Amino acid sequence: MRLVVVGYGMAGARLAAEVHGRRPDLDVTVLGAEPHRAYNRILLSHVVAGTSPEADVYLTEPAGRGVRVRLGQAAAGVDRANRTVTTADGTAVGYDTLVLATGAEAVLPPIKGLTLDDGSLPDRVAALRTLDDCRRILELSDRAVGAGAAPSALVLGGGLLGLEAARGLARRGLACTVLHPQGHLMDRQLDPAAGAVLASTLDGLGVRTVMDASTVAVESGPERVEAVLCDGRRLSADLLVVACGVRARTGLAERAGLGVDRGILVDDRLRTTDRHIYAIGDCAQHAGTVSGLVAPAWEQARVVADVVTAARPLARYVPRPVITRLKAPGIDLASMGDSTGTDGDVITFADPARGTYAKLVVRDDRLAGAILLGDNPTVGAVIQLFDRGARLPADPRSLLLGRAIGAAAAAGGASEASPALMPDAAVICQCNTVTKGALVRCWRGGARSAPDLIAGTRAGTGCGGCRAAVDGIAGWLHNEGAA
Repeated sequence: MRLVVVGYGMAGARLAAEVHGRRPDLDVTVLGAEPHRAYNRILLSHVVAGTSPEADVYLTEPAGRGVRVRLGQAAAGVDRANRTVTTADGTAVGYDTLVLATGAEAVLPPIKGLTLDDGSLPDRVAALRTLDDCRRILELSDRAVGAGAAPSALVLGGGLLGLEAARGLARRGLACTVLHPQGHLMDRQLDPAAGAVLASTLDGLGVRTVMDASTVAVESGPERVEAVLCDGRRLSADLLVVACGVRARTGLAERAGLGVDRGILVDDRLRTTDRHIYAIGDCAQHAGTVSGLVAPAWEQARVVADVVTAARPLARYVPRPVITRLKAPGIDLASMGDSTGTDGDVITFADPARGTYAKLVVRDDRLAGAILLGDNPTVGAVIQLFDRGARLPADPRSLLLGRAIGAAAAAGGASEASPALMPDAAVICQCNTVTKGALVRCWRGGARSAPDLIAGTRAGTGCGGCRAAVDGIAGWLHNEGAA
């Protein structure tokens, strides 16, 4: 069978590795539009912040025997009748099964002056989506810092990516201002109270936030760039970063006549409206949802690998509950489920002076949603309770106040500081669905350090939010002498 994968991002690279692991004899070709080998897009904000070198973002997925990776070769068209993919240079690649992993692109709002006539960005404006975008931001920020006094940056968008970019730029020495068109930060994941605490925390970290800031024009000059707001205010800086969300890349699928809505329509087996073509990752729309997150993309890669290699031909994709983590220096935030909901019992605790906010949305004695902002040692317990749909302890206030209790542990939510109390089924790495039991088995199989556990299970290779938990489990296993 000839398998062609269009897209060599996090989803396409994982699929190639999963397929090769099941059937190393298969003929697999991967077409990557970017000239770089696959990299972890989530970690780009860490590169901006200077907390990770660029070398750390590259994925270690092996190409392996039988897998051909063609970098810098974007797919231009699909001939479904003859089952060929044509690249931008006119090369035709035949397939028996085609997987579209074309990802998503940064949204550039229709703001006057934000883009040039040819669609490119002005000199002092950058998006944050690709590795080249990241390099552009680093170049602009280094130029601003090197120019002298008071380097500054503007960030359009107060969502997850925008805040990570702003925090990274602040760490590089730039006075950073976030312009958000809504009434509070991360309005899709946080309620107004949590957004206010987050804004206060950011202010203490050198990031100013301006709410209800609708930008109507961008004026980029040789020395500065200005954002013009709808109320007439003008804010200037050395550079401007656009972080206004992403949209699925569906052009290739549309030209091929496949079903497309906000993403490429797929069924439970990730098949498109052509049974020989699948779609996964940021470009795929399953059950009305385009996830845009790495954990669903990697789970979709596993399902398609099982189906196309016949390892599990009846495999189905079942979405898991969505958990959003923001872990930047000085900020620890977890949001999950119906976090902005008001139906059911809503329990909150706020300590703005310490940058702490916690909220539980409880329905039928289970978590329907939660927000945990700031230093809360029970964040692991809350995530486990939500992820497994377990019953809450008799007094759920203990989860807000940072005190794990026995009932929470028994329900599957031991604190991250107590690995011995965690059940083996507790999911430590949400991105790769790695459980505590899998980490223990990896240790007993010969791993002797946290890096060994990461290499053996892939835990921590997604958003990186579980690295501390993996370190803690490695330390526990070492002290216990587990073998």
